[in-house]
Amino acid sequence: MTRAGEETYEAYGRSGPARGEVVVTTEGVPEWLDPVVRAAAAVQPHQLSRFLPPTDGGGRQSAVLVLFGEGARGPELLLMERAGTLRSHAGQPSFPGGALDPEDGDPATTGPLRAALREAWEETGLDPSGVQTFGVLPKLYIPVSGFVVTPVLGWWRTPSPVSVVDPAETARVFTVPVADLTDPANRATAVHPSGHAGPAFLVESALVWGFTAGVIDRLLHFAGWERPWDRTREVPLDWRA
Repeated sequence: MTRAGEETYEAYGRSGPARGEVVVTTEGVPEWLDPVVRAAAAVQPHQLSRFLPPTDGGGRQSAVLVLFGEGARGPELLLMERAGTLRSHAGQPSFPGGALDPEDGDPATTGPLRAALREAWEETGLDPSGVQTFGVLPKLYIPVSGFVVTPVLGWWRTPSPVSVVDPAETARVFTVPVADLTDPANRATAVHPSGHAGPAFLVESALVWGFTAGVIDRLLHFAGWERPWDRTREVPLDWRA
């Protein structure tokens, strides 16, 4: 039986992590995450991105895990760098995640939660039983790849070892302190040759840009963690990006 205000779903799907229930609840998350909890409950799709899912229902359903933990330098986020040989978003830092499989369930309910945890396990080896899902952001769209993405918010309640599972998919797995993400010295605007410009973060020897940087930027803003930064500082991208 679940407590009031919780949503319960079947866990993971396929083989691998032990089956059970995924409970979406804010109970027990650390106080420093309260601003993120409030932001997730109130934010509207158009406040996160101008790229929203097609109204005709098109696009490939997918999910990412936006996982907050506590490290040696305080709150941090789990990121990974995609392998340079991938057809989509090669070499780009990202949240763990990917397309929904049929076994993940309904994209409107169970699917994104199960897919986010499953993909994070497949890509980084983390133990999903140590992750508390505490929110889900509105679905967003990545036009270049046609993915409709649901960001699933997680609290790394019981950290587990993470590393590259398949080098063909992932180049490295790393965490970034939130303090580094909010540091104005690490912020810039990434400019693509096509003319598209968006937020970027220069952290952990990586340039985080695109969809991932956009979600981080909006979370920092609506959680009230954003610090003034120089938006005229530009980092050029090449055509392969």
